[in-house]
Amino acid sequence: MARCHTNCIEKPICVAFKKLGCFVGKYPWCFFVLPLLLSAGLGGGFYFVQEAESNEIEDQFTPTNGPAKAERQFVKENFPIEENEFSSQRLYTEGAFVSLIVVSKSSHILTEEAFEEILSLDKTLRQISVVDGVEINYESICARTNQGCVSNAILDIVDYNASKIEQIQLSYPIYDFQNDPVFLGSAVGGVKANSSIIESAQAIRLFYYLMENYTSSVWIHEFLTVFNNVSHMKYIEVSYFTSVSRQEEFVESAKAIVPLFSITYFLAITFSIASCMRLDCVRNKVWVASTGVFSAGLAVLSSFGLLLWCGAQFSMTVVNSPFLILGIGVDDMFIMISCWQQTKVHDPVEIRLAETYKEAAVSITITTLTDVLAFYIGIMTPFRSVQSFCLYTGTAVLFCYFYSITFFGAFMALNGRREESNRHSLTCMKVPRKCLDGHSKGYSICCVGGSYEEETGREKPQPINSFFKNYYGPFLTKTWTKVFVILLYAGYLAASIYGCIQMKEGIDLKNLASDDSYVVNYYDYEDKYFSVYGPNVMVVVEKEVEYWNNSIRTELQSCMTHFRNLNFVDKEINISWLDSYESFANSLQVNLNNEAAFMGNLTTFLQLVPQFQQDLNMSNNKIYASRSFILTVNISSAVDEKNMLNELRDTAKNCPIPLLVYHPAFIYYDQYAVIVDNTIQNIGVATAVMLLISLLLIPNPLCSLWVTFAIGSVIVGVAGFMSLWDVNLDSISMINLVICIGFSVDFSAHISYAFVSSTKANVNDKAVEALFTLGYSILQGAVSTILGVVVLAAAASYIFRTFFKIMFLVILFGAVHGLTFIPVFLTFFGFCSSTAQVDEKDMQLTIQNPKYH
Repeated sequence: MARCHTNCIEKPICVAFKKLGCFVGKYPWCFFVLPLLLSAGLGGGFYFVQEAESNEIEDQFTPTNGPAKAERQFVKENFPIEENEFSSQRLYTEGAFVSLIVVSKSSHILTEEAFEEILSLDKTLRQISVVDGVEINYESICARTNQGCVSNAILDIVDYNASKIEQIQLSYPIYDFQNDPVFLGSAVGGVKANSSIIESAQAIRLFYYLMENYTSSVWIHEFLTVFNNVSHMKYIEVSYFTSVSRQEEFVESAKAIVPLFSITYFLAITFSIASCMRLDCVRNKVWVASTGVFSAGLAVLSSFGLLLWCGAQFSMTVVNSPFLILGIGVDDMFIMISCWQQTKVHDPVEIRLAETYKEAAVSITITTLTDVLAFYIGIMTPFRSVQSFCLYTGTAVLFCYFYSITFFGAFMALNGRREESNRHSLTCMKVPRKCLDGHSKGYSICCVGGSYEEETGREKPQPINSFFKNYYGPFLTKTWTKVFVILLYAGYLAASIYGCIQMKEGIDLKNLASDDSYVVNYYDYEDKYFSVYGPNVMVVVEKEVEYWNNSIRTELQSCMTHFRNLNFVDKEINISWLDSYESFANSLQVNLNNEAAFMGNLTTFLQLVPQFQQDLNMSNNKIYASRSFILTVNISSAVDEKNMLNELRDTAKNCPIPLLVYHPAFIYYDQYAVIVDNTIQNIGVATAVMLLISLLLIPNPLCSLWVTFAIGSVIVGVAGFMSLWDVNLDSISMINLVICIGFSVDFSAHISYAFVSSTKANVNDKAVEALFTLGYSILQGAVSTILGVVVLAAAASYIFRTFFKIMFLVILFGAVHGLTFIPVFLTFFGFCSSTAQVDEKDMQLTIQNPKYH
């Protein structure tokens, strides 16, 4: 079977790069200095970094077109907040607040001693004041009702007298306080009850709601300062949270990453130098390796600066990008050095660089295109955090590519001139090519250099390449080893599929703060003691309907019954102005089936029960919108949140009366509706694009099919094992799955093409030859990329640890596929290649161009 060539694009690229390499080799100083000047100019964009920062959690980590945002706008327009009739459940945002969760150190918190300390905390909080032009204290900024500041029901019940708590029998979750039912489900936690009477409880939660303005924000920051220094309590433990805590702790967690950059660059430079170090003092590539790392830094500086000049948003997720770009840039460096070593040492520098560029052209172009397109496709997602990361990283990869063929290539030419004149790599002094008799071995290493292979005229190969040819390759192609590899792959696939089935969706908001943040403790207490009752959901009639029509009311009551019959909705606790109004009308024996009677008596009813005025958008004797409330229960996991949101919206959609459901938390729950579909969409589009690029630039269709197989295999593995490693599918992990596509191409494309291009007659020999040529490059690329992100494993932030975990899985599985699975599988399916018609020039063009991440 003749080998199919599809190199109509590949060959012109190689010719163009050969001319470019020759030009760079002739004028290296221009290509070395101009990128430095360009970087300096573009780097000025960092002046605008503070203006471009966009780390608002809702904006970055919720879908830009989420339905809850439209629902919130409707609620905001139709049910404005009454300044002197504050109701926390009627807020369309989380509001401005301070919250305390007080946990007993014993088994019961409803004791006089515990409440003495709770009342002491309450007093301390109310006494906090701060001067910001004027004195700001709690009484001046608290959310109010006609009776004054909104209070905590549990403290009102004991009348701020700790001794009364042991004298009162509290019913749960509803307590009748002065003929007014009070809901204690969100105030008392860890409850054990007998016939609705609390026998013991472990936690008390207090809320202090404030007006939403600047002065409240100033007071909250003073509160955080004061409560950070609250002295040790004897009977209780205290955790606290505010309306600004999540956002501020999210921003603070990014600052802890900055010191890790220096560690990362140190590791990258150390590894690069170690990988490129030679015992030959002339052929040593120490400065070349250092320049390769510096080139990656210039790419980050230039790309980020350019986008900041253009006003692009800079989100916290972008902080991950430099770690990744460092690995990509170092990999490009390894390719260039590898191709340089294949050129003949006695050729002029411009000729050597031309050959280097020609050999590296397809490799660098393929991997750059796949990476860039994978990132730019990620911009299609509805999460701004993903969009920002993909935009900055994709642009940085382009600059990495540009600087590799200009700045780094120019330095290689300058270094080549040093080698051509046989000068020492450190001192630049001329050294002899052969050691004179009588000198020690150490002298010959340090003071003699410029050796090469006499037969080929090229630099001597690295010893590790021989390991792959003489040991690893023959071992991998043994029959029993192949059987073991097949079983290993089957186990890998089974574990990956199992992990995909177990995958959880959504980001836990506490993970946006660092591990040692005070908000983590609050969230843990909340999950432990206050997970019985979930969001109090608004059910909104969003259009004008004839409430006095008995059939309309019947339909509406039927819809509300469907809501209450959902297994996560409390059957007894609900708030409905219409139910209360009907009870009021029945007590007066008023017939509500008449518009005049309905609207006339409604005014009287609302005067008696003023809180319901906030549940009606009424003017000109017409009701344009109204709302009721249902209480959810046992919403303790992301799966519960997802199912609740979907079922509530489905129930509202199936009602003949136009309804919508809303709670401020739905803004974050909306991610569940899009995360899976968008991830699959991005992966599908990116995979198709990767296949197209492979078909165009890799001159063998069979190789392109193996590339596609590797993409699918690595993605399944990463998705499955990230689930087993406690990583949810959220906007953070979505970023990394997009990355996975580009990187899986890099690991697979050239190993398969090297196999099908081999002139060897035996499939096992083909696999050994491919590993001999590419094995060391795979290891170099894999290790360099892992070193670029390994410091993130020590980060105290979920976002950065997640980035490390998934990148580690991508690199690990990609390297295993390249070094083990694909070489073995190709020996079974390598019959499509032909040895008789292989163009040796084409073979060398590709197999000497490995690029791996």
